[in-house]
Order: sequence, then structure tokens, then C-alpha cells
Amino acid sequence: MRRVSPFARVGTDEPEPYLSKRRRSMIKSFTPEREPCSREANIFCGIDVGAETLVVAVQPDQHREFPNSSCGHRQLIAWLGKFGFTRVTLEATGIYWLDLGLALDAAAGIECAVLNPKSAHNFAKTLGRRSKTDKLDAQSLAEYSRRMGFIAWRRPSVEALQLRSLSRHIESLTIERVRDSNRLHAAEATASTPRCVLQDLRRSLKAMEKRIRDLRSAAVQLIRTHEVLRQQFQLLIAMPGIADISAVHLLGELAALPSGLSVREWVAYSGLDPAHQVSGTSVHKPSRISRSGSRHLRRALYMPALVASRRDPHLKAFYQALLSRHKAKLHALIAVARKILHAIYGIFKHQTPYNGALLFPNLTPTD
Repeated sequence: MRRVSPFARVGTDEPEPYLSKRRRSMIKSFTPEREPCSREANIFCGIDVGAETLVVAVQPDQHREFPNSSCGHRQLIAWLGKFGFTRVTLEATGIYWLDLGLALDAAAGIECAVLNPKSAHNFAKTLGRRSKTDKLDAQSLAEYSRRMGFIAWRRPSVEALQLRSLSRHIESLTIERVRDSNRLHAAEATASTPRCVLQDLRRSLKAMEKRIRDLRSAAVQLIRTHEVLRQQFQLLIAMPGIADISAVHLLGELAALPSGLSVREWVAYSGLDPAHQVSGTSVHKPSRISRSGSRHLRRALYMPALVASRRDPHLKAFYQALLSRHKAKLHALIAVARKILHAIYGIFKHQTPYNGALLFPNLTPTD
């Protein structure tokens, strides 16, 4: 049976009989095929994660609140242990869910599913919920645990989580560095700027650049200490358009993904999958990417796609072929980024170096 990622859509198997015909059709339209779990759950639970509080709903009508801390996580696990084997669903809300997800994954008798917030929101709409409170959100997630095909979340390795944290921190500092550079450029454009302001901006920019260099060195050192990450890093930097900086950001996002995902699920996670809006004869909007996935991965793919579309013969031929079909340059570049993600999936899966001829068997390379 085809395995469908929880990142893309929500669905259900058997709509409740009391739902209206319209609600049933809405739910049915969101129904992907999923692998059944090996165990049957006794209890279905939903957790609305906040920065300080966990609002927990256990069907049919039990509710509790726990602090979002290591002590609160232990209390929650002990409370859920009284019910038997439990399936828990929560949203990936910022970073506040991660420690809870790690604790639930390590606990005996508990399976945890982590949803894209957009999926949880769409599911709540199919239930006809008009209000939004923490308690109602927890109830919707508990209902999701009961109705939906359940795919348990599995924790990534410690090194993968550390690398993702490093790469995203470097990304945020890089954005700040660009802002500081723009401020310095604007300040230097006028003679009215005091000298002390210019000196402060230059010191800030220099310090920011040093912090970024140090963090990149720490990320590369972390990669070298882990065999799988080191091998994947070497495969990445051997690809046209990907050097050390881009490889750190790409590996930081991809290493934390669950094993066993298909390449389509990788594309859906990146948000580079096309979203079509066509209905009858009156609605025919241009297709766009869904943007429902990780903006960090999309950003990490941009520069490799830009360079590869000019330097790699196969990807350049693909890019030029799209332009010859009157595609916009940005659309063609997005397609190149999606192809690069396909290529990375292939070289990781088969542990073989990049070969553009395998990616485009029917396309003549461009010099």
C-alpha cells in the first residue's frame, strides 16, 4: 500500500453518520491511503502545545493541563500510562513541541503523530468548528487520532537535530548580516551620518561575519564526527552548484526527515510541489508551488538551483528547455530546484555520486 506523508493533506477513513452530506464529501476529498498500524489503540489523545502550557484532551471527555517542561512531560506520560496503549496527536508548533515529542517517542505504550499545523486546521474545519480555543484544538487533535490513518513520528538522531539547529541559526544570522550591510550602505551614502555610527555598524558587521564563520566550522565539525552525515555531506558537495555552505543548510534540513519517505514526500515537505486551481470552465488560475512545507529547505535550494542552471550541463539544458516553452525564469528555476531535490534523494538512497544523465536520460546536455 502506498504510504502518504502527514505533511501534505488530512483525511479520514469512515466519516461519522451524523455529519452532513457536504461535510462527508469534504472529509472524503482529504482521504489519502495510509499504512495501518500494527497495534490497536485503547485511548486517543490530542495535545495543544503552547510555550508554557500543554492542554490535553483524552476521548471521550477528559481534559488536563500540564506545564510544558521536563517535569510536566513526565507527569503527562504518567497520567497517560493509566489508560493503556495511547495514540497522541500534536501540532508542530514552532520549536515548543520538540522536547514533548522526544519524551513521548521514548515512552512505552504511547505512539505520537506530529502534524503540520495546516493539516490540523483543515481537519478542524471539516468538523464544523467555529470557535478556536486551546481546549477545542486539543479535542480536534484527539478526534484526528481516532479517525485518521495513524503514522507515528520517530525521533531523528541527536546529531541531525543539532545540525538543523546550527544551520537555522546560521541562516538567521546571515539574514541579519544582510540587514546590517544594507544599513551600513545607507549610512555611508550621506555625509550627515556621524563617524561613530559608521564605526559601530562596521564593528557589528565584522562581528556578525565572525560568528557565522565560527558556526559554519562547528557545523562541519559536527558532520565529520557522524559517519552517515559525513558520507551524505561528501555526496552533496560533489554535486554541481553545491559547496560547503549550501551543503550544511541542505543537510541540516534533510537529515532530520523521517526515514522511509518517498521523493514526492520530500518535495511536499519542501513546499515545491505544484498547486493547481482549476474548476469547470471559469476557474483556471496559473499553477503555483504550494509553499506548505519548510521555507528553510526552499531557501537552501535557491542558490544551488541558480548555480546549477548555469554550470551543470544537464540542469542547464533542462532550464533552457523550460525557457524555450515560454516558462517564466522564476518558474524554471523552481523546477530546477525540485530536480535537485530529486537528485539528492537518489544519491542518498543509493549512496552513489550525482549523475545528471540518470536524472535526464532523454535530454541532450548543454555546454
